[in-house]
Amino acid sequence: MSAAPEYRVWALPGIPEVRPGDDLAKLIAGAALGEGLPGLADGDVLVVTSKIVSKAEGRILAAEDREAAIDAETVRLVARRGTLRVVENRLGLVMAAAGVDASNTRAGTVLLLPEDPDASARRIREGLREALGVDVGVVVTDTAGRPWRKGVTDFAIGAAGVRVADDLRGGVDAYGNPLVATVVATVDELAAAGDLVKGKAGGLPVAVVRGLPHVVTEDGEQDAHWLVRPAVDDMFRLGTSEAVKEAVSLRRTVREFTDDPVDPGAVRRAVAAAVTAPAPHHTTPWRFVLLESEESRTRLLDAMRDAWVADLRADGLSEDRIARRVRRGDLLRKAPYLAVPCLVTDGAHDYPDARRSAAEREMFVVAAGAAVQNFLVTLASERLGSAWVSSTMFCREVVRDVLGLPRDWDPMGAVAIGRPATTPPARPARDADPFVTVR
Repeated sequence: MSAAPEYRVWALPGIPEVRPGDDLAKLIAGAALGEGLPGLADGDVLVVTSKIVSKAEGRILAAEDREAAIDAETVRLVARRGTLRVVENRLGLVMAAAGVDASNTRAGTVLLLPEDPDASARRIREGLREALGVDVGVVVTDTAGRPWRKGVTDFAIGAAGVRVADDLRGGVDAYGNPLVATVVATVDELAAAGDLVKGKAGGLPVAVVRGLPHVVTEDGEQDAHWLVRPAVDDMFRLGTSEAVKEAVSLRRTVREFTDDPVDPGAVRRAVAAAVTAPAPHHTTPWRFVLLESEESRTRLLDAMRDAWVADLRADGLSEDRIARRVRRGDLLRKAPYLAVPCLVTDGAHDYPDARRSAAEREMFVVAAGAAVQNFLVTLASERLGSAWVSSTMFCREVVRDVLGLPRDWDPMGAVAIGRPATTPPARPARDADPFVTVR
């Protein structure tokens, strides 16, 4: 019977306070040779807290510069809660305060993360090979919280000579089931194992992991940056509040769509969000007609076109001008999916005078507009483009007849839906002041 798998982890005591310009490899080598310690051997992995790397590299700032340092290290705001900022920093890591740390450093100073943690790990590895003649892996670590979990843990921000990940995709489990998504973040597991003996306040910044020689490899295969998830694969790119704000800004009128089919489930999720809009008298004055077949879309749009042409002829427009106007409806024809939001004023109060009756209907119209906005914003969050077009409001009887809708359903425009053919240009920020009156 083969021996059960095992490994050993111990911290290295005796590393002095690190100062700018110190040779970390020499300091670690000296500590590793301390009395009563087993030294270092080929196949060991050194787990090194980034704080001493930052100190050796002079990544120290006066504390009064902390907010400016966070700004300088920030690429993108992920979430803000009061004064706490979770951001993506210039290394691609998502961390509180961009990894700018005021712990384990002199009062009045803060530490920035190393400029290039992978390069830092390589220098330590090469220095230990030169000083002690050993071939070890090096993992540079920092501490962060995790979505969905309380507490913090160490993870790898730099690595050298270590297998960063164990890609098990394409293999099978013990029952023969195919593994299609399993990629083990080996260096993160090493970082967490080392932190169990280093601790956060014990003055033990380096740990040694022995017994896992298979994770030590040659430089150049992968580095820790490989583990940073690219934006296209990031399903949790923003905090809740920030995601809502981004979805609102992503809501753009899209006029060109690809031929890709639209997921009906995504549209139904948008409807579910739409009907959370405020409404008068505890009513539900919204209905959404989803035109999922090309035949239904063509039948409706042909009837609407004929009604539009009749109106334009009654206005006295020439046939050439009519043709140009009607071509504006091509936006709806080219969309792979249409939705027709409808207003239903069931539950409205009856008033004997026109003033209050008009106000009552306006309440319901505002509720319909809120639902349409919810609908469009949620489509944007599903990465679907949309364009709200008012044309059905000008031929409601025609729309009701073609679609077989009840007489009390008022079509409130049509929404073209599809994958945007091009990326809309960035929307410039707008100042609220021109639209605000304060009393």
